[in-house]
Amino acid sequence: MKNLFLLTLTFLFLTSNLGFAFSFNKKENSMQTLQEYQKTIIFPIGNTNDAYAKYFIGQSYIAPISTTQVKIYNVTFEPNCRNNWHIHKAKSGGGQILIAVGGRGYYQEWGKEPIEMKPGDVINIPANIKHWHGAAPNSWFSHLAVEIDGIETSNEWLEPVNDEEYNKLK
Repeated sequence: MKNLFLLTLTFLFLTSNLGFAFSFNKKENSMQTLQEYQKTIIFPIGNTNDAYAKYFIGQSYIAPISTTQVKIYNVTFEPNCRNNWHIHKAKSGGGQILIAVGGRGYYQEWGKEPIEMKPGDVINIPANIKHWHGAAPNSWFSHLAVEIDGIETSNEWLEPVNDEEYNKLK
């Protein structure tokens, strides 16, 4: 747990400083190509997220950052891309931490207002909470997804985020 805390602090320091170094003009950001956007973040974008494509609206990409001890993946969303509502289930422990590392996106828990995410923002998602996350309508977005170990963990993928609600985002 101490290592995860130190890792999180390190990423926060690195990513919060990056946010000041790059312009996130809404119009310019949405017009960026994948290759241009890659130059604005320190983590690799990786490959298309084909294994989970059926749970996303739009194209996402995934790059493993750590697959031992603590599992961490950089997940990148093209503008307008978001994942379906889902729940990280666990009998105990479990959950997920999101650390925004590039662009602009959103996180939302069921029954609550969406939270805008920018580089350096951290969202702690306890197990068994229905939520979604993804890019803002006009911006690329990348976050580190940190998987929290637990007992009897699984993911339950649910319905897509409807266009009517998503299109209200700025």
